[in-house]
Amino acid sequence: MNKHQPIASLVPAGKAFAEPGPSSPVIETQRHDGWTPARQAAFLRELAATHNVTAAAQAVGMSRQSAYKLRARLRGQPFDKGWEAAFVQRFDVLAEAALDRALNGVEVPHYHKGELIGTSRRFDERLTLGLLAMRSHFVRRPEWADHPAYAYEPDEVRELADRVEHGPENWLEDADAELELRYEEDGEAGAE
Repeated sequence: MNKHQPIASLVPAGKAFAEPGPSSPVIETQRHDGWTPARQAAFLRELAATHNVTAAAQAVGMSRQSAYKLRARLRGQPFDKGWEAAFVQRFDVLAEAALDRALNGVEVPHYHKGELIGTSRRFDERLTLGLLAMRSHFVRRPEWADHPAYAYEPDEVRELADRVEHGPENWLEDADAELELRYEEDGEAGAE
């Protein structure tokens, strides 16, 4: 039994985490490793929600190791880009917590003879500033502007999960073709 349940708020309206049925427009390729496009997309959505690779993999019935192997095999492809987008969201959560600590400090209790006599706030901006300064180093951007990955922003997890689920496994030839595919899918979603 799976102890991690999918986060319903990250499932696009009218969609479910279940594998697509026979009437689904998703082209379901049989993979020897079990990572179907729908499972990859569900993993990316869960990764963005839980910020935990192990939990996201378990939520879709896969192992953490197989997720990392898939990412290594698809380096630079839509799945990898979606993983990076989920990482950006994870980092944003950390950055928000760090900013909260920098702005509001941490409450420190003071005790005397076992009784709470008061509290004070302690501020430590060094860690906060260090983490924020490093943020831009965690997202790889393609070296040229017409690379297909430029059709997506670094934090567009939902859009990339949809691309992984409904598009081909590899990028199209250039950013313009990816943008066309993206807007075709958006148009089809709006027509439903």
